[in-house]
Amino acid sequence: MKRLKSILLLAMLLATPMLSFAQKTNKIQIFVTAANTDQRLSPVEVRPFEKSKQPFENEVFILVDTLIKFQKFLGIGGAFTDASAETFYTLSAEKQKEFLRLYFDEKEGIGYSFGRTNINSCDFSSDMYTYVKEGDKSLKTFDIAHDMKYKVPFIKECMAASKGRLKMFVSPWSPPAFMKDNNNMLQGGKLLPEYHQTWADYFVRFIKAYEKVGVPVWGLSVQNEPMAKQTWESCIFTADEELNFIKNYLGPTLHKNNMLNKKLIAWDHNRDLLYHRAQTLLHDKKAAKYIWGIGYHWYEIWNGGRQYDNVKRVKEAFPSTNLLLTEACNYPFSWDTFEQWQWGENYGENMIQDFNNGAVAWTDWNILLDETGGPNHVQNFCFAPIHAKTTDNTIHLMNSYYYIGHFSKFIRPGAKRVAASSNRAQLLTTAFKNTDGSTIIVVMNKTDEKFDTKIMVGNQAMPLNILPHSIITITL
Repeated sequence: MKRLKSILLLAMLLATPMLSFAQKTNKIQIFVTAANTDQRLSPVEVRPFEKSKQPFENEVFILVDTLIKFQKFLGIGGAFTDASAETFYTLSAEKQKEFLRLYFDEKEGIGYSFGRTNINSCDFSSDMYTYVKEGDKSLKTFDIAHDMKYKVPFIKECMAASKGRLKMFVSPWSPPAFMKDNNNMLQGGKLLPEYHQTWADYFVRFIKAYEKVGVPVWGLSVQNEPMAKQTWESCIFTADEELNFIKNYLGPTLHKNNMLNKKLIAWDHNRDLLYHRAQTLLHDKKAAKYIWGIGYHWYEIWNGGRQYDNVKRVKEAFPSTNLLLTEACNYPFSWDTFEQWQWGENYGENMIQDFNNGAVAWTDWNILLDETGGPNHVQNFCFAPIHAKTTDNTIHLMNSYYYIGHFSKFIRPGAKRVAASSNRAQLLTTAFKNTDGSTIIVVMNKTDEKFDTKIMVGNQAMPLNILPHSIITITL
């Protein structure tokens, strides 16, 4: 009898949050960003939850089950490149403060908590550089003086603005030219076998140097886009080559230097070959023990579509491996297309799909660029969520800034994804439960159609109007 009472009491406790929405309408908030309106993360009227009935096929609804939990959320952010840093320091002190508030303040901004920066130069650097002199295999000349002018101070200001929440991982685009078979940091090429250990040591030197000047390094990826021969800094690593480098050089070197707490991220390229790379690396136990996660980009669109399911396939096959998007941007850059609504919708769709497929974090590309979509030393210009016009000291927010904010502002590190589904393919949705008990529901509509829908949580339902080409965040 006592056991039966305990079970009934537990059932009542579990049901209580579901029944309480109607009584706590004042705590529910809804925020909307919509095309052809002035709504940008704007609060809108909340209608009360009521006891729900069996839905019918002709009704539109979003169902959220907070009792079913999935992956733990780490954060959302962007890349702190040379281009972002240099552009930041062209702004006045007042505009710099505005920029920091827009990205890192949880109340007045969108609460970024994740970041990436480059080891050696990348395309979004004003020039090519490394941290050693030509031919220095012993790394005696290793020095990050180049980064101390703009990038390190910029990162530290952003970290301070985030109140210490910012997790930073680092990625190389290319080893120094003398370490490669093409003797060039550009145009692909491969790391020469005799420099495998030197290059592994280079990672450690970089991490130690950054941490010495006050930039904690949370993690590192092995190689940016390892299967792409680019006109900018790039280096080819086949799956077997990355396996060998991790297993025999980088992993043991991190271990030797007491850096196994640094999260090692493999692949760092597109979704198209994601499963192949994961399969090769993670089936090898000697390599897999060093790998915290698999990173990926969204640029596989060049082949005609996005392979979202490949993220899900890796999560199904290797459930203990973390998955995270490590780079994304819209391109090519043009002020003429700056306000196209598709730029924001690209982010909303990708983020919902990736989180629903198991991603624990999501990292945009440059967090700030200038009015040219740069600086970029190979003219590979693109969009960022925020652009600064250096000619008149102004800041311009793209709709992508708001779309990202519908996630990053409300879903906080430590949250758990919960089950969410829509009965209309036109409406994409995901949901999370924060550590403070709040539930965050994101719904996106890419169509020209308006939807009258209901948000159903447990035995309660709330009516909601969804505008064409809009994204909505509901906090319960």
